[in-house]
Amino acid sequence: MPPVNEGTTSPSNTKPGQRLRVRYAKRGRMRFASHRDIARALERALRRASVPVAFSAGFSPHPKISYTGAAPTGVASEAEYLELTLAEDRRPEQVRDAIDAAMPEGIDVVEVVEARIPGLADRLQASLWQVRMDGVDPDEATRAVDAYLATDSVEVERVTKKGRRRFDTRPAVLDIDVSGGTSGRVPGERHATYAILRMVVRHTTPAVRPDDVLTGLRRLADLAPPSSPMMTRLAQGPLDEVTGAIADPFDADRTEAPTNESTGSANDETNDRRTRAPRPSPPMTGPRR
Repeated sequence: MPPVNEGTTSPSNTKPGQRLRVRYAKRGRMRFASHRDIARALERALRRASVPVAFSAGFSPHPKISYTGAAPTGVASEAEYLELTLAEDRRPEQVRDAIDAAMPEGIDVVEVVEARIPGLADRLQASLWQVRMDGVDPDEATRAVDAYLATDSVEVERVTKKGRRRFDTRPAVLDIDVSGGTSGRVPGERHATYAILRMVVRHTTPAVRPDDVLTGLRRLADLAPPSSPMMTRLAQGPLDEVTGAIADPFDADRTEAPTNESTGSANDETNDRRTRAPRPSPPMTGPRR
């Protein structure tokens, strides 16, 4: 049995434990890390930081960590979420700092809150994606997006674990905004143009990813970036059906937070979250919010 000071606790402990929710970002080269890579990095960080993670019971106990709404491999994200259970109560901001310091460069723990209302996964209803396409004229991108949004159905194919699957991307895409410009001179060219798409995509089954939307734009309007686009998830959370805005999924957990010694006051935690400087991370090739 691993010692408690290694950040683990006995699998035989059946105490319900403290449930914490974690928002983290994957940036720079870490966007290429798989879900399994990130899970391993987190478990190592928890051990290094001596965070008392609870374990499941049974013949093969495992740490009580659950992930939801993970971005695809190769896509950066500012809003990834997981939930973990501790065997001993800790202040959420202390857990955040401890894990963040132990994680590899490019995986940054943004916020930790105590879980107060069930159903985090149900709150992740939509995502805001940013796609930077170098070498694409913004006017060309605007024409392609206008054609896409004016169409009721845009079917694409994607290879999945169960084979090739065909599905309609259009119902999930609520809005796409186009911006762009020039990024300076490039040898052999007058200017390097780029277009940036910001798209709000509803979470559906099957999931519609930003690369699926790009496939639809290529199929419908022959929009084909000359190089691989830089894709970043900027947010995910509850969707306002009227405005199309995406809210913070942790808002419900912050409501009426208790003020006991184990968790600290809600005001202290909110102030700390607002003033905390981010840990330096590798530079991204695309723009960041």
